[in-house]
Amino acid sequence: MEIPFTKLHGNGNDFILVDEYLGCIIPDEMKGEFARLYCDRRFGIGADGVLYLSRAPSKNLKMRLFQPDESEADMCGNGVRCFAKYAYDNRYTREQCTVETPAGPIDVRMGYEDDHFSATVRMPDPEFDRPKIPAKGKGEYVENIADYTVYAVNVGVPHAVVFVNELAEVPLSQVAPIIRNHPTFPKGANVNFVEVDAENELHIRTFERGVEDETMSCGTGATASAAVAHHLGYAGVDGKVYVGNEVTVLTKGGPFTVRLGEETTLEGPAVTVFSGIISF
Repeated sequence: MEIPFTKLHGNGNDFILVDEYLGCIIPDEMKGEFARLYCDRRFGIGADGVLYLSRAPSKNLKMRLFQPDESEADMCGNGVRCFAKYAYDNRYTREQCTVETPAGPIDVRMGYEDDHFSATVRMPDPEFDRPKIPAKGKGEYVENIADYTVYAVNVGVPHAVVFVNELAEVPLSQVAPIIRNHPTFPKGANVNFVEVDAENELHIRTFERGVEDETMSCGTGATASAAVAHHLGYAGVDGKVYVGNEVTVLTKGGPFTVRLGEETTLEGPAVTVFSGIISF
């Protein structure tokens, strides 16, 4: 048996994509296990997750994402862009498409400029009003954990956002798992630590549930961090720094542009790394 695959990344957040456009290749009950085996960076291909591309009943494209812990994620900003690049390169779509995900339909605009692929994703609108979470003020949720103030927001998947003075000094591997597993988040959460520079750009580091480690970048994390900063009217710890409707978010893997308003969009690149075949 042979399974073709393509490896892609969005700002260093990398994925294995399995094309099931013509029919199921990995049975549903094995998709999580497949992700666990082949996301392994020493004994597998290595990735933060496996994307499965198929056709939806609506005739749109359908994306499912399984993570190294075998869980399925509802949505992924980097994953959608990688998915869109593969679909565009293989002529499953043109410059615009709608991708069906467990978080709902996601509209994507995409294309090449000087051989560089970029996609703008219409993200789920940020949700601050979530049940069973302690509230402080209108739609603003706060928990004090390990001396950090944590803000909760959902942009297709749940996120925790923490503003800090010095990003490099954050003991992420120690603190993030506590927040990720806190009862405030019944399904767990991705955890983003955010520093604001003098140009009002956001620098973030993200610990992703499902990967259970820091990733090079996180598209939904960039969106969540920008949304919380904008929602609060500031993005600083000592003093108020205004964050407008267009926010540059810088990750270890590269920059994003998040636009907030009537629509919430995430713009960034996607890159094909290589293609191969798994043989049994």
